[in-house]
Amino acid sequence: MVIQGETLEETARQLLLQRGVTIDDLAELVLFLQKPYITNLTTETCIENIEAVLSKREVHNAIITGIQLDILAEQKQLLHPLQEILTEDEGLYGIDEILALAIVNVYGTIGFTNYGYIDKVKPGILKKLNAHDGKQCHTFLDDIVGAIAAAAASRLAHSNPAQSPITQ
Repeated sequence: MVIQGETLEETARQLLLQRGVTIDDLAELVLFLQKPYITNLTTETCIENIEAVLSKREVHNAIITGIQLDILAEQKQLLHPLQEILTEDEGLYGIDEILALAIVNVYGTIGFTNYGYIDKVKPGILKKLNAHDGKQCHTFLDDIVGAIAAAAASRLAHSNPAQSPITQ
């Protein structure tokens, strides 16, 4: 299926949906990351922060690039050894994480810790994307989704400094 929106943002959002990732999936991840730190955190607040992340051009570019590479790997359109590296999601490859860091960087260094944690424990949609079922390749997508959630959680943390035990 070919996806092309009128804008980069529309294209990126459509690609996420085509690959089975919803805003609610992302909100679940942000809630997972920030609920212990922000009193009365709601899904709606998480979605507001996800929407802000998804409005950034760097994020659109990372989504479109990563998903395109995953699709090309599924279609066996890549050259050896990259084809095998992506279809096997080879652990030492690391370029998938590097692409995700473009998203993580949007809201500061707290995004790195959020991203590292969520990438390690793989809650929610990340577990499904990382299942390696042999049907779809999500070498880039799982890291991109984790990075979007980490960036949204970082934005949320920065917007709630009153939750910190250190006062100004």
